Amino acid sequence: MTENKYSGKFKFWPGIKTLDWYIIRKFIGTYIFAIAMIIVIVVIFDYVEKIDDFTEMHAPMSEIIFSYYLNFIPFFVNQFSALFTFIAVIFFTSKLAYQTEIIAMLSGGMSFKRLMWPYFLGATFITALALTLSLWLIPISQRDCVEFEQKYTRKAKREREQYDRNIYRQVEPGTFAYVRSFNRSSSNASFFALEKYESNALVSSLEASDVHYDLETKRWTSQRYITRTYDEQGNEKFVQQRNLDTLINLDVAELGKLNELMKTMNIVELNQFMEQQRSKGSDSLRQIEVEHHTRYSYPFGTFILTLIGVSLSSRKVRGGTGLHIGVGIALCFSYIMFTRVFEEFAKGGGIPTLLAVWIPNIIFLIIAIYLYRKAPK
Repeated sequence: MTENKYSGKFKFWPGIKTLDWYIIRKFIGTYIFAIAMIIVIVVIFDYVEKIDDFTEMHAPMSEIIFSYYLNFIPFFVNQFSALFTFIAVIFFTSKLAYQTEIIAMLSGGMSFKRLMWPYFLGATFITALALTLSLWLIPISQRDCVEFEQKYTRKAKREREQYDRNIYRQVEPGTFAYVRSFNRSSSNASFFALEKYESNALVSSLEASDVHYDLETKRWTSQRYITRTYDEQGNEKFVQQRNLDTLINLDVAELGKLNELMKTMNIVELNQFMEQQRSKGSDSLRQIEVEHHTRYSYPFGTFILTLIGVSLSSRKVRGGTGLHIGVGIALCFSYIMFTRVFEEFAKGGGIPTLLAVWIPNIIFLIIAIYLYRKAPK
């Protein structure tokens, strides 16, 4: 008697049966095909939108392809990895259910728990890919994308010359720096102030106009500046001085938009930046912690969405694949929405950042367990 495709062990990996490889191959293949198709569409639309800039700025086609779009693709893949994992699972599994193949497997003595094994192997591969992209590759690729856009797109080129007009950063506990109209090209700011607070009261300040930042020495200089000190009664002492030359715990990179800055940091750099801001007592610390936890929580959501997808689509129902995909996409978009909402809650400080970022995974894990218990056995 010959073995069918659902029996026997795969000769190159004795622990995995032929059926497991069949499911893994279909799962990963559907995932890659779906995400490749949408990438082609997105790249075409993005190119059409930017073609005027590319032409006007004389962007070489080699740089457009290799410096921009090849670095743009990893970000997009990671951004929508969970969605396309879910779609791949539901599409493939509902086809198996519609063709009664899952019923045949379960009738042959295979447990539903055993059926989940190859799906989780596939999810492990996708999770490892998402973690690698999120922690290491995307920050590197984002730097190249940003550099290309600043060079060859009009909007990014205008924004490159100047950071936010009014920048307020905490440089150490109780000490704040204010920078107005910092220009990246000249490293000049129209106004600079350093304020020190004790018990929420301003006790001293340093103010200067036309300030220059030295990229090598990291010192702030100006020809004239003034200092103000305040006593306990609120009386002010005002002194004019010349030749400001000061070094403070503020790097020019921190003057940029925080979200864009964090996107270009790999996980080691992000951890170092987080500890640096924690030592300063920065009010941006929660935002950095959210970025840190999100880089882990979102990839691990792949396992939860895989369990939901298999449990939901393994039952043969009237409406077939279309109904499964409709319900599945609704659940997946709900997951993405919950993720974004709780990220904002975490940034607002109402919930501990670790808990807030992982709450969507906890909620959908409960849903996954419920659907798993209701799945055909």
